[in-house]
Amino acid sequence: MKIPLYVVDAFTRRLFGGNPAAVCPLDEWPRAELMQQLARENNLSETAFFVRSGDSHYDLRWFTPTVEMDLCGHATLASAYVIFTRLDASATRLTFETRSGALTVTREGELLAMDFPSRPPTPCDAPAELLRGLGARPREVLRSRDYLVRYGTEAEVRSLNPDFRLLSRLDCIGIIATAEGREADFVSRFFAPAAGVDEDPVTGSAHCTLVPYWSEQLGKTRLRALQVSERGGELLCEQRGERVALSGHAVLYSEGFIHLP
Repeated sequence: MKIPLYVVDAFTRRLFGGNPAAVCPLDEWPRAELMQQLARENNLSETAFFVRSGDSHYDLRWFTPTVEMDLCGHATLASAYVIFTRLDASATRLTFETRSGALTVTREGELLAMDFPSRPPTPCDAPAELLRGLGARPREVLRSRDYLVRYGTEAEVRSLNPDFRLLSRLDCIGIIATAEGREADFVSRFFAPAAGVDEDPVTGSAHCTLVPYWSEQLGKTRLRALQVSERGGELLCEQRGERVALSGHAVLYSEGFIHLP
């Protein structure tokens, strides 16, 4: 049995930047345990699996090396890139059915624009392990699916050196550290040790929380975001009420097959 395998760097114009995602087109769904094994073997922050369900419609699932996720931006962008460039060059708009509902991706020149749910955060008390794990006291702590911690400067976000052992004990998928940016509207980093990913290079799902937060803070609906991980990535964002638009570029790194007995 052979399964096609693509690796795509998402939210970047350059190879070795952005966030690499593995993408596996399937004819039918295998056992979830097998997909989890494949994601563990790929050892990237996400492996996406999709099955075509109709004209430009696909069912899509995402796995980290340890868990299945409810929402993933960069692997959705990577999946759309594979379909647009390798499987259906005539398509201009795709619909993915997921655990977070229907997600659409539209080709706009070189940009791929994703329509995702907005997940605005609300203020909350900061758990002691969150503050100790980050090692630097933030200006503000909020929560949606993930904790969002705001710092005063981009330099503070860049200099964080988290204790991932402590952060893995929190009852959340991840922790978003953010601040206003020097060259962008805002910057962020994303830590998800509880999901098997200490630091994610670029995180689309985190921007479902970042975009409504910064849209309100800055009084604007169109925003440019940088995720300031070691690899780095850029997102063009727009707040649209209960939805957010997240746009970015992608670059193909490799294509081949997974061989199963």
